[in-house]
Amino acid sequence: MTMRALCFLSFLVFAIHGTRAVEYSVTNNALTTPGGVTFRDKIGAAYAKQTLDSATQFIWRVFQQNTPADRKNVQKVSLFVDDIHDMDGVVAYTNTSNDDIHLNARYVNSNSGDLKTGITGVLYHEMTHVWQWYGNGQAPGGLIKGMADYVRLKANYAASNWGKPGEGQKWDQGYTVTAYFLDYCDSLKSGFVAQLNKLMRTGYSDQFFVQLLGKSVDQLWRDYKAKYGNIP
Repeated sequence: MTMRALCFLSFLVFAIHGTRAVEYSVTNNALTTPGGVTFRDKIGAAYAKQTLDSATQFIWRVFQQNTPADRKNVQKVSLFVDDIHDMDGVVAYTNTSNDDIHLNARYVNSNSGDLKTGITGVLYHEMTHVWQWYGNGQAPGGLIKGMADYVRLKANYAASNWGKPGEGQKWDQGYTVTAYFLDYCDSLKSGFVAQLNKLMRTGYSDQFFVQLLGKSVDQLWRDYKAKYGNIP
């Protein structure tokens, strides 16, 4: 093999593995519960790891995080299936300090819809919390959660019980309300959510909406509500 061929092979190996440098682990701590058993039998660690990786690739594209310099320095993401009995109604949560995702086995056991699709959507939401920027702690919590549901929405994993666009009391109400609002904003300027996330790398201000769209976030919210016949 020539030196040129060896160099090309080395480049190809780097190109393939360079975007897959994140390690994923899955630990089922709830095997003594119905939900833990259901996760093992109907989801499985292999599918969960595959989903975590697919979610990462998708999030990078949505947020236009095309190079390692654009992203957080995350080496490993761990998914734990836990019997979370002391957090009533919780589906999952992410510990961003350790890049740990905790999925509630009780949610797995109680899910009456398409379980695999539902879990996939949850993992896309939680993985967004791993990769998104938080405005150096200054961004509204509702915006953070709304951006995660926006990613889930764009990945076509919206849950069947989600509301409709135009609903909600305020733009940063969070989750689906904010997700649909962000989708509206992105329709005004393609790549808006990605640019907003980039601005949130070092801080946060409502003025980011003016900077990117030329209107205040409150005016954008009024326009959004009016579009769906819901005047605030």
